[in-house]
Amino acid sequence: QVQVVESGGGLVQPGGSLRLSCAASGFTFNKFSMSWYRQAPGKERELVATIASAGGVVNYGDSVKGRFTISRDNAKNTVYLQMNSLNPEDTAVYYCNRVVARIPWGQGTQVTVSS
Repeated sequence: QVQVVESGGGLVQPGGSLRLSCAASGFTFNKFSMSWYRQAPGKERELVATIASAGGVVNYGDSVKGRFTISRDNAKNTVYLQMNSLNPEDTAVYYCNRVVARIPWGQGTQVTVSS
C-alpha cells in the first residue's frame, strides 16, 4: 500500500524546536522528490519545504527560511523536517507527500506553538 505516515509533532513553547518524520512505504522512495506541507485552521495547505530525490537540492517557503531544515534518509525511506525558532504562526497540521504524482494524504502531525 502506497502511504506516508507523519510523526513527531507536539506542543512546544515559542523559540523551541521539533523534528518531524515522514515514513514512506509502497513506492520507490529514492526516485521521488518529497515535500512538507502544513495547514493551519481556516487556511489553505501551504508548501513548507521540498527536497530532491537524492537529497542534494532543497527549497523552502519564505516563512520558514533560515529556521527549518528538510532532509531525507533514503535507506530508511524517511524524510525529516527540523524546525527551530518556532513561533505561534507555525501552529498547523504538518503533512508530507511526493512532489509529483501525489498519493493520498496521511493523517499529518499536529504542531502547536504556545506558551
